[in-house]
Amino acid sequence: MSDLKAIVVNHPLIQHKLTIMRKKETSSKDFRQLLEEIAMLMTYEVTRDFPLKEIDIETPVAKCKAKVLAGKKVGVVPILRAGLGLLNGVVNMIPSARVGHVGMYRDPETLKPVEYYCKLPGDVAERTLIVVDPMLATGGSSAAALSLLKEKGAKNIVLMCLVAAPEGIKVINEEHPDVPVYVAAIDECLNEHGYIVPGLGDAGDRIFGTL
Repeated sequence: MSDLKAIVVNHPLIQHKLTIMRKKETSSKDFRQLLEEIAMLMTYEVTRDFPLKEIDIETPVAKCKAKVLAGKKVGVVPILRAGLGLLNGVVNMIPSARVGHVGMYRDPETLKPVEYYCKLPGDVAERTLIVVDPMLATGGSSAAALSLLKEKGAKNIVLMCLVAAPEGIKVINEEHPDVPVYVAAIDECLNEHGYIVPGLGDAGDRIFGTL
């Protein structure tokens, strides 16, 4: 799967924090904190190409021209429930972002996604939507969520995940070639239960302590 298209954000701080998250003895408290920190660091990369404009300001010393974001509207859409673990990190970096929610779960028998909730800002067509979910495993839930957002009028979407399996990236590339995929790591494969190997277990359970 060498033709996979994904941006791997391999900053040393992200890789260090991800390693701690992978350890089975890491507590839910630490897992949540690390996930939020990684989300902040990844947002830095996701927003790298956001447009800027120049304005006139006055510092305590002198007047000058300085750059600010050029009014780009942003929405953050966590895929419930594990996506909530990334939400605060993104919003900490983009406080003006609106937040939507998409509820998807994976049927344990078919491994197919089932939608159960969707609530979005009314102007999704005008926003860059950063869809967040820690794990991109089979890709089914993320692909279904992206399709749902497009049906609601979204035109500019970015998918941000922590750990991905090659199989999941391939699904997104094929079904949504217009959606950039940002990940902190691409792992080896999926096991027979649809879990990422080596992965870090069930992200939702580890975030919320429901093991």
